[in-house]
Amino acid sequence: MSEISKKDQLFDIIRAHPFVSQQELAQRLQLSRSAVAGHIASLIREKRLLGRAYVLPERRPVLCIGGANIDRKVRTLATLQMGTSNPVSQHESFGGVARNITENLARLGCATALLCATGDDAVGADLLAQAQALGIDTSASLQLPGQGSGSYTAVLDADGEMLLALSHMTLCESLDATFLASRQVQLNTALMTVADLNLPQSSIQYLITQANQHASPLILVAVSQPKMARLPEVLEGVRLLILNLGELETRVGSRLSTDGEEKINEDKIQRACRQLQQQGAQDVIVTLGDAGVMLTSGTDWHRLPAPLLVASDVVDVTGAGDAFAAAVCWSLYHNNADLLLAAQRGLHLAALTLQSAGTVCPDLTPDTLMALT
Repeated sequence: MSEISKKDQLFDIIRAHPFVSQQELAQRLQLSRSAVAGHIASLIREKRLLGRAYVLPERRPVLCIGGANIDRKVRTLATLQMGTSNPVSQHESFGGVARNITENLARLGCATALLCATGDDAVGADLLAQAQALGIDTSASLQLPGQGSGSYTAVLDADGEMLLALSHMTLCESLDATFLASRQVQLNTALMTVADLNLPQSSIQYLITQANQHASPLILVAVSQPKMARLPEVLEGVRLLILNLGELETRVGSRLSTDGEEKINEDKIQRACRQLQQQGAQDVIVTLGDAGVMLTSGTDWHRLPAPLLVASDVVDVTGAGDAFAAAVCWSLYHNNADLLLAAQRGLHLAALTLQSAGTVCPDLTPDTLMALT
């Protein structure tokens, strides 16, 4: 067998098994380790492989970095009464902003990878196993010995609206800039990076610097008003920032809604978004709950209404914002720079999630968003 055919055979094995070791390649092809390394170096020079991770160009993933935890959703069976015991129903599922976005993308057919931190407990093991079963690459995630995995507990009213949420996400502090630097291969081979603001500010700054240096798309997704402090002042390198009205108000330090029947002040929101663009963000999307979304698209400005849903259609609201962000990322992943269309897809996927008992709608397929053009 010729040397060229050996190299092609090696390439075919890597295509079928991207995580195959050089030792296994040597054994299967009856080659020395040095010969295998030489063929791999040649394939990298030919750009048939992308770096040491053996990532094929057509399979470059969306890399999601941030929160992954157990979601506990407690729903009151009657009007909540403070200071006493309330009868409730309870549902548990895996959650976390970055993890939810990753699962949505995987179910929609994207190649995905997840960088998260879990404990070495049963919750962490089950969370990673579920992600791997969906085809999500979790091999570079961090498992911390002696630690319990994160949790998010939402208290919902009888109509599925959130009354209170409690978040235990301290493990994300371990995803610092030093950790991210140790995962440079994953950052370099990602087609797009999506990070949530559970990460320390130093990590967000590191990702922004990387996006500038490598001209790779970086999408930042806010998680709460308190964690807006983790967003750096200079946003040059951020392709898109997704946040809700309260988070935007926290960032700019002023109220953007008005009293009275019409609560959304479009002029104030637009000025606030332009302020973020002046700080370096290429575009901004502001989610407004049942009032829809507002977004920039370069110098253009749009507002989209949310799909009409009757109260009985809403099972619970947990995960709807993450679904919206995932659909926007899905559009950008497919080389569609039309943010207006991306937001329309986001609203559609959010509506499907609102009608699902799960944090991620389990019925998603690669065709779910294809019809929305």
